[in-house]
Amino acid sequence: MDITQRREENVSILERLFKLQENNTTVKTEIIAGITTFITIAYIIFVNPNILKFAGMNSKNALGDAAASLNAINDPVVASVFAATCISAAIGTFIMALYANVPFAQAPGMGLNAFFTFSVCLTLGYTWQQALAAVFISGLLFILMTVTSLREMIVDAIPQNLKLAISGGIGLFIALIGLKSGSIIVDNPATLVGFGSFTDKHALLTLIGITITGILMSRNVKGSILIGIIVTTIIGIPMGITNIEGIKLISAPPSVAPTFMKMDFKGLLGLGQAGLVGAIMSVVMVVISFSLVDMFDTIGTLVGTAQKANLLDENGKMKNMNKALLADAIATTCGAMLGTSTVTTYVESTAGISEGGKTGLTAFTTGVMFLLAMFFTGLVGIVPAEATAPALVIVGALMMGAITKINFDDFTEALPAFFTIAVMPFSYSIANGIAAGMIFYPIVKIVTGKSKEVNPAVYVLAVLFIIRFALLPH
Repeated sequence: MDITQRREENVSILERLFKLQENNTTVKTEIIAGITTFITIAYIIFVNPNILKFAGMNSKNALGDAAASLNAINDPVVASVFAATCISAAIGTFIMALYANVPFAQAPGMGLNAFFTFSVCLTLGYTWQQALAAVFISGLLFILMTVTSLREMIVDAIPQNLKLAISGGIGLFIALIGLKSGSIIVDNPATLVGFGSFTDKHALLTLIGITITGILMSRNVKGSILIGIIVTTIIGIPMGITNIEGIKLISAPPSVAPTFMKMDFKGLLGLGQAGLVGAIMSVVMVVISFSLVDMFDTIGTLVGTAQKANLLDENGKMKNMNKALLADAIATTCGAMLGTSTVTTYVESTAGISEGGKTGLTAFTTGVMFLLAMFFTGLVGIVPAEATAPALVIVGALMMGAITKINFDDFTEALPAFFTIAVMPFSYSIANGIAAGMIFYPIVKIVTGKSKEVNPAVYVLAVLFIIRFALLPH
């Protein structure tokens, strides 16, 4: 009798928190949906530390390929990034659950982690501590934009085709990073880039991983990317690529001390070979890029999946949209404090929604799973780059789908979109791609007599980006 009463009390608490009956769902359905979402999104706990370590987020301060051999087992800073990934994802997802009561999960964003590492740190020369400060500022900016009408103004100002191009360009950029880290695309002095050798075991394992994950994705297997990472890691053991030294099934969660509150605001504002003005402009451009990518990614995800979750009101707008966006912004600031790149809402949340998830209980379950994942550092640490590279390629392919909606028939829309997409991978910078699109859009509109189609905010951004390139041409 006591057990039955406790169960009823628990259900009552969940009912009050998440309004299950009102949303025509049950505790069992929501929990299963939450676990499903986690399975599809769990690849980020493997991939994120593997990307951010190249930004110098390791105990040796090694940059780029010099950090390739470091992982969550043999390096406390990489382990801290892993913990920060799990905790920030849990925080964002819990806020999404308890404040917005929507079934969306959050985690450090793919594309945004690449921007953090390859653009901000490796190209612009910021330290990872300074980059975290920029992420924190962008989170505060996003909070400000969300609680005011500024967010709507910016979203309405950016042309739809450029928003789609940003998503497609990031997809191409992520795919390039995956192909490079998996040794399929290599440096070639004569042609800039070239094919790797498929007799090389590293390229071969990456190709095997892409094939396995691609087959699973084609057959709509839930958790395809996660399964692909696990299987590829296992295959890498007899190939001599996966190092199982120090492997543990379950271990204590790693400390976040190496990355917690390590933001360097003074260094962020003091950097710059072009003097104080150049440094400030560089910081502004980095923060704007972080904010724009996060904003479009989050809004696109929320709007694109709200219909399936039956979260639209009678006017076709998503219920609790502002609360969901605020959860995203707060998670980003928390993530920066913990030691990870921008946290954003994941489109993989649709996996849980397709299983019947309709409320925050789905998200809450996913958040709990992220916290439990922290006890498996010993397993995460053995995953080689060749196993996470296929995940980058597959996610890139999925993001490229956005370009099918771009209006290429109108050249004044096609050219800026093309530059946005092409410049990201070719210059190895998401920020450069955004800047190129923003600069060319008003130019081609003005010369064709379509200047009225350009929102004044786009002119402002274009001028800012031009100044940025003039002061910091690299």
